[in-house]
Amino acid sequence: MSQNLQQKNNLNTAQATIYIKNMVSNSCVKLVKQELERTGFIEVLRVELGEAEIQYDNQVINNEFINAILKHNGFELIPDNSSRLTEQIKIAVINLIFYGNNGTSIVRNSDYLSEKIGHPYPYLSKVFSEKTGMTLEKYIILIKVEKIKELVVYDELTLSEIAYTLGYSSVQYLSNQFKEVTGITVSEYKNMGKRERKPLNLIER
Repeated sequence: MSQNLQQKNNLNTAQATIYIKNMVSNSCVKLVKQELERTGFIEVLRVELGEAEIQYDNQVINNEFINAILKHNGFELIPDNSSRLTEQIKIAVINLIFYGNNGTSIVRNSDYLSEKIGHPYPYLSKVFSEKTGMTLEKYIILIKVEKIKELVVYDELTLSEIAYTLGYSSVQYLSNQFKEVTGITVSEYKNMGKRERKPLNLIER
């Protein structure tokens, strides 16, 4: 616990779980922890993608204060339950496609998301579409395309291996989807001097 918190009466110390938008990588986790604790009035007890459990001096700290810190670093408090669920869905999709070892060649997107979040896939799809104006299926495709870009840049896997890793039935299916989203072929992207990639937190915008 920070020195400032230790010096406060326990009656002034509160604990809460906050839900945070735009956390999409481990570097985001480190940054959120660092910036919240930098205040001297907040102790981060636990932090992971999309949420943090904090202990704080409630005479000094409130949601507006926390949100100002988060916004300064590109994050934001999530205000309501449906927004929180939407962020959970995004994080689960990113975790599966970018950080999962089994990809979708073994686990179907719908099964994974339902098990991970604890709601039926049709319900998740409905909430996601209502909050973002984009279907969940489209979002998954866009995240996959960004992963394809990353793997193409790394140049460690063949296109067949990339297709298998991301659950595509064929290289042709992957190639068609990539071109439909980006307007160029995978080969054209690979040969570009400057390969553009979109930040994951901006995918729906």
